[in-house]
Amino acid sequence: MKKHITVEVCCGSVDDCLLAEKLGADRIELNHALELGGLTPSLGTFLEAKRQVSLPICVMIRPRGAGFDYTERQFQAMLKDAELFIEHGADGLVFGFLNEDGSINEERTCQMVKAARGKEAIFHKAYDSTKNMEDSLKTLIRCGITRVLTSGGAVYPNIVEGCKELGRLQDLYGDQIQILPGGGVREHNARQVLKLAHTGQIHLTAKNTLIDESTGHYHTAGNRSGLEYLAVGEMNLKKIMEQIRGFDDDDPDTLVTLFPG
Repeated sequence: MKKHITVEVCCGSVDDCLLAEKLGADRIELNHALELGGLTPSLGTFLEAKRQVSLPICVMIRPRGAGFDYTERQFQAMLKDAELFIEHGADGLVFGFLNEDGSINEERTCQMVKAARGKEAIFHKAYDSTKNMEDSLKTLIRCGITRVLTSGGAVYPNIVEGCKELGRLQDLYGDQIQILPGGGVREHNARQVLKLAHTGQIHLTAKNTLIDESTGHYHTAGNRSGLEYLAVGEMNLKKIMEQIRGFDDDDPDTLVTLFPG
């Protein structure tokens, strides 16, 4: 049966947000620096995105790249960012806290849920780094997390390898916490993820590498890395959206096509 799939697009700019809305997304995860996995956007970027688009916007709270065991000063800054975004109308906060041993930092997670003030509290893919996914999910439920972004523990970009685990977690805990599949969703595997995870929602970036040539004369020939940045790619997103919107959970051809022979 065809049913509406909630599509969340990871955006790194106001332009990305406008493109996501234009192509039929349902929700935005707003970040900065997609090439670092997504960091906290500026308040100005959020306010302009809020002015330009009508979609719900959940804001990433992440002060730096690398792991998720933050110093106390970094954590306090994250709480301040969270407070400002909620005060200015964010629909949710996206974050993740781990201890040095890779377990979820329950105390900080609960504090950030409280900072969301009843808005959605989303634990990002830091969850996939935990040692015991089921125990970790119980911790998130205990903290009051709304939704968890996960590839089912699969290493990026091989999300399909984690789909069995996604489906299992959905069956066991889907009535207590939302399971949001993400981390490697592409045109060729979007329907497979939806079929196997059966969560009714999906997260994607559809990212594309863009070039800013304005400082090109400073770069040596063949070294273009300093000119590149990531953004949502219109054609990439359009193709993935076509696959998602055409998805029929009862269509036997879905898995026949995806698993030929």
